[in-house]
Amino acid sequence: MSAIRPPFKLDTATAKVRAAEDAWNSRDPQRVSLAYSEDSEWRNRDQFLRGRDQIRAFLTSKWERELDYRLTKSLWSFTENRIAVRFQYEYHNAAGQWFRAYGNELWEFDEDGLMCRREASINDVGIEEFERKFHWPLSGPRPANDAGIPAVR
Repeated sequence: MSAIRPPFKLDTATAKVRAAEDAWNSRDPQRVSLAYSEDSEWRNRDQFLRGRDQIRAFLTSKWERELDYRLTKSLWSFTENRIAVRFQYEYHNAAGQWFRAYGNELWEFDEDGLMCRREASINDVGIEEFERKFHWPLSGPRPANDAGIPAVR
């Protein structure tokens, strides 16, 4: 993800969002953490993290609890070095209960394209398995022909 650097234009902001989505769908904490600066600051729900080590530990724990995780992100807006994203993801817990999480993220990037700040607000909603929307294989990114988050009008 860091190869895409500010200042952002529509195409590069969109590519940055898709690169983040693809990385998170890998469920690989090491891979994902490399998109963040060494001293990156996070707010994720009620947790406050700083640095790649804390980010890796958080993601490792997250994906141990949130099973069969599938995520889609959508660009909301951008400036030269900031991007706003909305996202949805689905997962189930060890008891088999499915959830869909809805959220918004605010991202700020350094000159190398590493995310130095992430603010995330997320709400989880219990769903039945038949209500799931995200069914692509776990072994790769969301297929290019999958619409992701439907446009809201």
